[in-house]
Amino acid sequence: MNDKRTPDFAEPSALPEAGDASVPCPGYPPALGESRLLSEDELRASLDCTLKVKGWDGASDIWLFGYGSLIWNPGLPTVENVRSRVHGYHRGLYLWSRVNRGTPEQPGLVLALDRGGSCAGVAFRLAAEGVMPHLEALWRREMPMGSYRPAWLPCVLADGRHIDALAFVMRRDVPSYTGKLSEATVRTVFGCASGRYGTTLDYVRRTVDALRESGMRDRALERLLVRCA
Repeated sequence: MNDKRTPDFAEPSALPEAGDASVPCPGYPPALGESRLLSEDELRASLDCTLKVKGWDGASDIWLFGYGSLIWNPGLPTVENVRSRVHGYHRGLYLWSRVNRGTPEQPGLVLALDRGGSCAGVAFRLAAEGVMPHLEALWRREMPMGSYRPAWLPCVLADGRHIDALAFVMRRDVPSYTGKLSEATVRTVFGCASGRYGTTLDYVRRTVDALRESGMRDRALERLLVRCA
């Protein structure tokens, strides 16, 4: 049976409540060790490998799935923006940020896709012509330390279309992966962490607002913001 039902974009899948901690507040700041930025050659090799996995022919448009700051600050030209959902991954504060939303001494948090559940976001269609410089800039933005794994995820658009969209998925094998954090730790981060692009708290607020305005409320993230801000 071919199920043509349009997915629900207003509600995210049920996720565990932030609370019963596996990372106690006294563990902040975390011991992340030394960090290293990827070189331009390494970034380009990662991009080339990702396009090769997709079998990109150089003439087809590319879809990008935005679940965090890309929703309210895509930073690249798009042909089409559509509400969408991916299954098998959910959005959460799973990545320590030592530059953009925090410092090495007081790391912030940013959103990442981790295994399980589903996630509503925005799918951006990028025109194939002239796309490479924009993809290179995207890699510098999302992959400076290689904390994400670029992946082509099956994505259902609000109008029922099915596509494969490029997304950046959290790697669990890197020191910057947070695991599950206690609300006490999140509250501490919200109160102190600030980096090159501002505070973690502002980042989360802007994402919550953008999702709400797009008709894709993330109630789990909203509740976390209310309890910890």
